Amino acid sequence: MPSVMLSAVLEEEPDLYEAFPPHVDPSGITILTDSPPGKKAPLKNFEEIQPLIQQGRKRELKLIIRENSWPINSPVRASLWPALCRQHQHGKSMLDGFYWDMVTQVFGTVELPDKPIMLPPFVEATHCLGYHLTRKGRAVADRVVSVLGYACPDITYSPSLYPITAALLHFMPEEECYHCMASLVASKEKMFITQTKLLNEVTWKTVMQIAKKHASAAQHLSRLSGAIGPERIYADWQWWILAALPFPHLVRVLDCFFHEGIKVFYRVALAILILFHKHTTNQNSEWYAEATKNGVDHAIDKFCRNMPVSPTKLLRTAFTIRALSSQYISRVFIKTEMTLKSKQVITGSRLVRSRSSDNLPTSQSQVNIQMMSHTLTIRERMSEETCKQMLFTLWSWLPVRITMYQPVLLYTTEEHGCSLTTFYVRVEHHEPTLLMIKTCNNEVFGAYCSTRWFERNQKDERGNRQAYFGTGETFLFSLQPTRAKYPWVGCLEDNQEDKTPHANSLFMAADNTMITIGGGDGQAIWMDENIRYGKTDRCSTFNNPPLCPSGDFEIRVLEVYGFAGA
Repeated sequence: MPSVMLSAVLEEEPDLYEAFPPHVDPSGITILTDSPPGKKAPLKNFEEIQPLIQQGRKRELKLIIRENSWPINSPVRASLWPALCRQHQHGKSMLDGFYWDMVTQVFGTVELPDKPIMLPPFVEATHCLGYHLTRKGRAVADRVVSVLGYACPDITYSPSLYPITAALLHFMPEEECYHCMASLVASKEKMFITQTKLLNEVTWKTVMQIAKKHASAAQHLSRLSGAIGPERIYADWQWWILAALPFPHLVRVLDCFFHEGIKVFYRVALAILILFHKHTTNQNSEWYAEATKNGVDHAIDKFCRNMPVSPTKLLRTAFTIRALSSQYISRVFIKTEMTLKSKQVITGSRLVRSRSSDNLPTSQSQVNIQMMSHTLTIRERMSEETCKQMLFTLWSWLPVRITMYQPVLLYTTEEHGCSLTTFYVRVEHHEPTLLMIKTCNNEVFGAYCSTRWFERNQKDERGNRQAYFGTGETFLFSLQPTRAKYPWVGCLEDNQEDKTPHANSLFMAADNTMITIGGGDGQAIWMDENIRYGKTDRCSTFNNPPLCPSGDFEIRVLEVYGFAGA
């Protein structure tokens, strides 16, 4: 290798002690070299990547991040990670000094306290991975997480929040770390950090479900798991990555994660299973012996700590897994969330809750329910307590992430008239929406509609307008005289969504003459263009009974709610 080229490489990679902030102890950090210098194209620097971020060229950016195996001491992350996180911020960017104002508000001073900082209740002691942070660095991580807990009171359980905070602090100062975490927590387009016990359970069950696409690895794990069962193994999936992988491997995973979201963790978890399977199929291997002697959960943990492949090979294995698109992962996630929520039992007006406190209305949810109760026209002739109980029940059926948003009355026939044209003007660009119908016989029912009504105008590959649209998050409900939720049948079946018959996936349809929710052997809700008359029948998509006894109904009030900021 020419001396000029060698000096250029050395200039790009600073001394280990210069590459990290002062609150990091780099003495235990190992620099891994994937291949001899000069074999690959030169690594990109931030100045080459920044235009892609600014121009929103996400696919090109994704490929560059995946392909550039920056060493652990590369200076690129000090600029790259904050820029990637800023892509996901929701609303206005924070003003300079905002974080320190929050610190002063919470702690009374910007000086780091001598005593340990009380962490929020959503953090457990086992979550507090500090990696290579010094004692002061750990105190800084504690403070960032505490301020996040103060600013985001609706986070109830978040195992990954502390480790990701700690990892960020290896490459940036405290204030920038807070801004990054605030962007990831508030992200709407992609999920990065689960914030409730329910969603945490959804993630590991999603990993277990998508692992079935790779039958040999999943079946092998199931056989090795023995009496403890595979569920116990998958429940620890995030710790394979966050706690067990060598730090250089984790950092390369996070390079991709900060751009692409939690789907990167899903892929890496499957890659770990595939590699573990490869190294344990031979019964004479040390990993097979470890699994049979100490249990597969300990074996996977030890396997990850001694990962036999480079960070590049691990990511290549993860990103070459076939038939694992973002759309497929999203469908499995939604279906799993709906399945877990559908296990809640509704008995009359009494809501029987799961052991987790996640579905108890949070402070923000209670405010939202209170606001909605004041705008409800359908509450006429109901006591305030009955109305509130009805709304609490309805709120427990919504996807958890939606309950945090403030409901906004978009359309009501009482104020905006009975016109489908007006309905579309006021509602069509909002997603999701909640439709509530009160009939002239005082029945109350409706639907949670996961997709914009504007989708009625979308065309397929052949240029034909789509008859039905929507996703499996859509559901029907009845509130009066009985309370019941009717979720999509696909989330109650054991088979994968891909195998659900088309007639069982007809969620929403609309044109200039009618609105339909639920199809297949009948229409669950149908309304005419004057929003005056409607009919309800059993349909295959939701397997619901007619939502009112007569089947035909006259609309007394139709109200449609959106969710501000969703």
